[in-house]
Amino acid sequence: MTPQREDLIDHACLIVDGPDQSGVVAAIAALIARNQGNIVSLDQHSTDPSGGRFFQRVVFHRANFAVVKDEIEADLAATLEPFGMSWTLADLSIPKRMAILASKDDHCLLDLLWRHRRGELPVSIPMVIANHTTTAEDVRSFGVPFFHVPSQAGPDKSQSEAEIVRLLKGNVDFVVLARYMQILSSDFLAQVGVPVINIHHSFLPAFIGANPYRKAKERGVKLIGATSHYVTEDLDEGPIIEQDVVRVTHADSADDLRRRGADVERAVLSRAVLWHAQDRVLRHGNHTIVF
Repeated sequence: MTPQREDLIDHACLIVDGPDQSGVVAAIAALIARNQGNIVSLDQHSTDPSGGRFFQRVVFHRANFAVVKDEIEADLAATLEPFGMSWTLADLSIPKRMAILASKDDHCLLDLLWRHRRGELPVSIPMVIANHTTTAEDVRSFGVPFFHVPSQAGPDKSQSEAEIVRLLKGNVDFVVLARYMQILSSDFLAQVGVPVINIHHSFLPAFIGANPYRKAKERGVKLIGATSHYVTEDLDEGPIIEQDVVRVTHADSADDLRRRGADVERAVLSRAVLWHAQDRVLRHGNHTIVF
């Protein structure tokens, strides 16, 4: 059983998404007030006040929230239906369950495990799945179960994907690819049925394939960076959550670029994971609103 976050007991997060129109904000504030809630933080965005899309994230405190959650949800359904709004209501004291998929590179994997141990990521980690065993001992030293699922040779990955789905199904709320060097099929994404977050260097679509930092060095790049995004059927084209860059010079070797790139990847992925875990990332088409 996932332990509760003691500091967030009786804290709820309401996400609202729908057509922008007059009265929505007032209706939501009134609903929270009549349910004896106290707003802690509120963020909102409109793509266009005249016929655009409205997004809102509200964190509020309500004593004994777990007891009255069903009542508040019934009130939300009745209140927001006339506005055509969709919504979710989450208990922030219950951490999301995050599985990690990894390969041989360990920098992103170990960074997430370290941040989790320090209490910096409000998640639980029920498992790490890797297609190599090189990180098994390190993962288990954090008290996290490690599963080895070798990748199949050739383009057909259905057998290994089926085993990963078996491990994940019903046990996680989202999945992080911590430099998992395999392309996931559309069938896999559909069967897992939870958000999947990826991290990669920001050179794409340039320098595709192996040794991107060597290729970048040969090209004389002056900026290197990383991108974290949601995984979709379109390879590396899902909604972007976070990006960052660092400046490099002619004096940096390919190994220097690779090392500095790994630093950026760690930072970008950890921020993306944190924001997703806190329900700060709202998807809108193929881009995101990050509160």
